[in-house]
Amino acid sequence: MMKTWNDKCAVFGIWNDPEAAWMAYLGLYAQQHRGQEGAGIVSLHKEKHLIHRGVGLVGEVFNEKVLKKLKGLAAIGHTRYSTQGGDKKKNIQPLTARLFSGPVALAHNGNIVNFTQLKKELMDQGSVFYSSSDTECVVHLLARDTHFINWKTSLKKYLPRLIGAYSFVLLAKDSMLAIRDPMGFRPLVLGQRRWLSEKGEENFSWVVASETCAFDLIGAKFIREIEPGEIWEVDKDGDRSYFLKKEKKLHRCVFEHVYFARPDSFVFGKNVYQSRKEMGRELAKQSPVQADLVIPVPDSGVPSALGYSEVSGIRYDMGIVRNHYIGRTFIHPSQNIRDFKVKIKLSTQKSLIKGKRVVVVDDSIVRGTTSKSIVGLLNKAGAKEIHFRVSSPPITGPCFYGVDTPEKKELIAARMNVKEIKNYLQVDSLDFLSKEALIKAVQNSSSRLKKEMHHKKHLLKERGFCSACFTGCYPTAVYTDGM
Repeated sequence: MMKTWNDKCAVFGIWNDPEAAWMAYLGLYAQQHRGQEGAGIVSLHKEKHLIHRGVGLVGEVFNEKVLKKLKGLAAIGHTRYSTQGGDKKKNIQPLTARLFSGPVALAHNGNIVNFTQLKKELMDQGSVFYSSSDTECVVHLLARDTHFINWKTSLKKYLPRLIGAYSFVLLAKDSMLAIRDPMGFRPLVLGQRRWLSEKGEENFSWVVASETCAFDLIGAKFIREIEPGEIWEVDKDGDRSYFLKKEKKLHRCVFEHVYFARPDSFVFGKNVYQSRKEMGRELAKQSPVQADLVIPVPDSGVPSALGYSEVSGIRYDMGIVRNHYIGRTFIHPSQNIRDFKVKIKLSTQKSLIKGKRVVVVDDSIVRGTTSKSIVGLLNKAGAKEIHFRVSSPPITGPCFYGVDTPEKKELIAARMNVKEIKNYLQVDSLDFLSKEALIKAVQNSSSRLKKEMHHKKHLLKERGFCSACFTGCYPTAVYTDGM
């Protein structure tokens, strides 16, 4: 159960659909877990953009009246959690502007690490920034193309200026594009939705999203991943792809599988639920213990606890119960709110725990305060022994690629070794899954069937994950100024 980290946001786009805005709404709804502070949809109608953005959950920002006004056969959407730029309303995406090429709307998942330097350079050259979002740098770069020819030329000219993570969905006056950075930090997937015209003729829409769970809700078929470095474009003449460049090694965020993504999604070609269950299996092999009960920290610890129980042979049960009407503890920036919610969010099954040796399985430990509270609840419930197992390695550094993280000094594993954390939590034993076992677990999880891919070249390499938060080895230059 993550306590202080959150993926920045989700993106969604749909082309050639008579219910484009409604599909965008549902696609964002399915991906609400990726951002809960703001949402927006921009639709395309007669080469003009219709816009609605607001603070709050998707269901709070949009209603039937609003969606009816978002006419057109294409739309893109975004759910936001503030990392770069804070939570101001003016930072809610998709960002919109009128360029020499016409109106453009941009939705972004990720983080441009050289944002501060780019912004200073652009301002020195006369650019005026409306928001404090890193995404606006991209709009200003594209605005420099005063002799616009096509998106291929413009994007290949300016996107190499960006350092960091980006999965973009761009809506222009007559086309939609999906773009993924060459290292492939954040996920982006392509699908198709079939629909019938009023005459009963079969048609299909192109759909892009951060996660496949968005496709499941709207009845779209997963086609493939947008490849790292790929620019995929669709217009009235069909779809096509071209590439910025291809990196020899990918750096896909492994924490998508540890926590961020929904368990029913396929991310980087792998089933998230199966990845988490494999993590639990590997953890049981790596760190066995004599105990009576395996209990998860709900909800994200459930698959790993099931895997741990399966391999260890120790009975699994829901010894900790979560109040689902309380929001995620980490999603709120205020520490006071976060601490309050920790206290009311979880309760224990005392009849299960009393007198038992329990193995508690969680996905991660960040600051350690929530984990310590959980141990306190189990002690009050009468646990005889408490063995804490974590299905990811110790987090020792912040992320610069689109994840909201505490400063390094706030990360407990950056200040303490495993023995010291064990003493702080006051547990009988503590262990974290090794990095090697984590990668192995993701690689061993089930993949999408090959027949669902266009062809073999779209099957991503097994290797190539970003694990900088565990190792401190960042795959790009890191600019801390302004972060």
